[in-house]
Amino acid sequence: MSYKRKFTNIVLRKTIDELKKTKSPAWKRVAELLLRPSRKRIVVNVSKINRYANEGDVIVVPGKVLGAGDLEKKVTVAAISFSYTALEKITQAGGRAIHIYELVKENREGKGIKIIT
Repeated sequence: MSYKRKFTNIVLRKTIDELKKTKSPAWKRVAELLLRPSRKRIVVNVSKINRYANEGDVIVVPGKVLGAGDLEKKVTVAAISFSYTALEKITQAGGRAIHIYELVKENREGKGIKIIT
């Protein structure tokens, strides 16, 4: 028996709805990852972003970004939420930290994004 999961977070619901409306397989994968239960949602440290990103990349984290480690590259990071230290480190490196919903509005096709899980 399957049921449709309802989230109480209205921003998360709207973000998932917007991701499902796109025709991009990348955005559909992000929506699939966000539909997981909260205890299985992805948490990524800034050090992992630094390891896998190149200068100028657009990184999507379908979960939360935490501030452990250092970021030495200027990247755009889109996620559902950020810790305070992660926001500081991203902006100090010259990057941008935005919500996934904003990135979907800017880039409907999902071209040039890297999904870090």
